Amino acid sequence: MLNLDFAFLTPQIISSYVLKGFAFSLQLTLVAMLGGIALGTVLALMRLSSRPWLALPAAAYVNTMRSIPLVMVILWFFLLIPLVIGRPLGAEMSAVITFTLFEAAYYSEIMRAGIQSIPKGQVAAGYALGMNYGQTMRLIVLPQAFRNMLPVLLTQTIILFQDTSLVYAIGAYDLLKGFEVAGKNFNRPVETYLVAATLYFAICFSLSMLVRKLQQRIAIIR
Repeated sequence: MLNLDFAFLTPQIISSYVLKGFAFSLQLTLVAMLGGIALGTVLALMRLSSRPWLALPAAAYVNTMRSIPLVMVILWFFLLIPLVIGRPLGAEMSAVITFTLFEAAYYSEIMRAGIQSIPKGQVAAGYALGMNYGQTMRLIVLPQAFRNMLPVLLTQTIILFQDTSLVYAIGAYDLLKGFEVAGKNFNRPVETYLVAATLYFAICFSLSMLVRKLQQRIAIIR
């Protein structure tokens, strides 16, 4: 039997070791989500374009990013980009940029599906009102696409939060790193990893339930 002892995980220890990492994990998730959705929307519009010089580079970017493990992208960016620009970026900044660029490929596919789910009659109606392509997308198509894809976008964001634990590979101080440091300092790695897993589960499961309720409300509105 394991001799487990969680008594050392006092509020002071949590605030000293874990809260800093939790704050960075949340920050990384929010920044990567907002940046990824913005860039992913641009990529989705490029992929749907009839111009090959827009569609082909976007498709190559999305397919490449979706075919490479995230931890490899994190390591490549952290190790190679400083050689190109001539100075280190730091683990936190590298993580933010890498996650934004990587998640954009996944958000792009979600947005592309959302845009294609809008009936073509909506676009024709926009043109009939005298709108150009940009106005039709901005005022008619994209608002409906965002509403349709909101549960899927939020589900991808939950996955993004889970993936933030991979920044341990470059030494960034995230939520998991905070628990790991506390476990090493107090010689209780098993307990800290168990608590970390429980916390990740509680957060992600709760958010998944909220997304499910949101999906039901959106379905009722339709």
